[in-house]
Amino acid sequence: MSEASDICADFLIEAREIVDQLGEQLVALEHSPYDRECLNAVFRGFHTIKGGAGFLDFPAMVTICHAVEDRLNAARSSELAMDAGAFDATQQSIDLLSDMLDAIGRGEELEEPSTELVHALHIGAPAVAKAPVVQAIDLPDNLDDLDFDALLDSLHGAGSLPGAAPIAVVEAPKAAAPKRETKPKPAAAANTEPGDATVRVDVRRLDAMVNLVGELVLARNRLKTIRPRLRDEDLDRAVTALDAATSRLQSAVMTVRMQPVGRVFARFPKLARDVSRQLDKSVDLEIVGADTELDRNLVEALADPLVHLMRNAIDHGIESPAQRRAAGKSETGHVRLSAQQEGDHVSIEVRDDGGGIDPEKIRRSAVDKGLIDIESAARLSADECLQLIFLPGFSTRAEVSDLSGRGVGMDVVQSRIRELSGHVQIHSDIGRGSRFVIRVPLTLAILPTLLIEIDDDVYALPLVRVIEVLAHRPDRAMWIDGQTVLDLRERPVPLLDLREWLGLDPLPSSATTAVVLQAGEQRFCLIVDRVRGREEVVIKALPRTLRGLPGYAGASLVGDGRMALILDVDALLRTGLRASRRIADVA
Repeated sequence: MSEASDICADFLIEAREIVDQLGEQLVALEHSPYDRECLNAVFRGFHTIKGGAGFLDFPAMVTICHAVEDRLNAARSSELAMDAGAFDATQQSIDLLSDMLDAIGRGEELEEPSTELVHALHIGAPAVAKAPVVQAIDLPDNLDDLDFDALLDSLHGAGSLPGAAPIAVVEAPKAAAPKRETKPKPAAAANTEPGDATVRVDVRRLDAMVNLVGELVLARNRLKTIRPRLRDEDLDRAVTALDAATSRLQSAVMTVRMQPVGRVFARFPKLARDVSRQLDKSVDLEIVGADTELDRNLVEALADPLVHLMRNAIDHGIESPAQRRAAGKSETGHVRLSAQQEGDHVSIEVRDDGGGIDPEKIRRSAVDKGLIDIESAARLSADECLQLIFLPGFSTRAEVSDLSGRGVGMDVVQSRIRELSGHVQIHSDIGRGSRFVIRVPLTLAILPTLLIEIDDDVYALPLVRVIEVLAHRPDRAMWIDGQTVLDLRERPVPLLDLREWLGLDPLPSSATTAVVLQAGEQRFCLIVDRVRGREEVVIKALPRTLRGLPGYAGASLVGDGRMALILDVDALLRTGLRASRRIADVA
């Protein structure tokens, strides 16, 4: 890759991060238009992108950034405050910059921004200098050790571009600004850290390191299995030391791949603003726990499911201002997006204070659309009815809009979260709002599991789905409404025999083991021959013969060298109960 291509790739990475931050910062500025610190942060974001675009000869991007700068500078100099039109035009500029960055990444030519958008940014603004003429710059032969920002400053002067007039900053009148509590800022500490505190590494190298650590974990598990048979003290000490070192290395490598979920959360203030304005609703978004860290692959994969949930919370959840007034609520709806770590998993919640989800309406809609028969629908509890919204083709909307009503979205959310070895739970209170809770593992590379056995075959269950393990006697099972159940502390829990699900003959012995599992809002008992215990496994792709079969999520090698199939708990319950009901209907 050439020097210019390297710099362009670095620019795209940095510019995309800035664009994501700008959406959040601009929403904050719209709520507090006299916040000087926020106004300056937005100005610096556009100015930084303009500097990089000018250096790399992207004049269309320079034009739009310069137009936004002119409008922001009018607000900074107190000549013209930002109004609704200016905020709308600036948000459109952020969308345009995002599209331009995508086009650059695809190697496409950039189109000039529309004159209407540039004009909207200049309406009412004082006369400003024309955008600087951008010329391509010959790159030095060696830029390996040259800081990109330092290069821009050396070429254009610190914080400016060629032809740009110096910007005089005038404080806004204090009487016009709302009162805000401010905390004293600590004095700037002396810069004692070395200049090269961080280094940019190709993500493929990180992935290779994770794969190597996975192989080391498998070798460690194998040695721990062999160790009791050899009974050698020196070997025992060596394996113990290797176990500790492997655990530390695994933790260190996984930490390098961790990123805060705030990288995804940063785009939602802008999304909430745009959707609520489109629907003529007033929505206040609260974000909590943005510094919670996840594997970078999970952070990126969660973006689309969270977009669906956020849109639905505002569209379906939050009522119109008139409906909220009639219900005695504030006209402004509240949506809360939060994340927190729970052991080796992360819980992400989207909560709204809207009208809630009516289980009976869900039940009727599913029957009307032919997604479930009347008899099966009648047997569902209120919590089970809520799960019907994840069925493909389900929707309660009578009309189709750009946001919802087409029967797509929520099934995509559930399937995507299942691909991430996670699950979604729904909690709703009619009139008070709903909560969608996503739980995903910290990383997908190494999965804590509970190993179970059927005959001589080993299977793995994701440990996060395991509630408890019980001794089971078949004579304690009951038959209720066409389903075998177990009375678990006065709560009937469906029973699913894994041997029967696999098409194997039952064991002659009457004593088996039941593993209580969680699938969405429902718990069920999985009957197995034996439980081997907990083990961390490295997830591998399924063999070709098993790909596409429901009930299997992956494969791995366990400590004794055998291959273990990782079971998909949700698909296991779904296919198992369907088979049991067919048998009951025939009987």
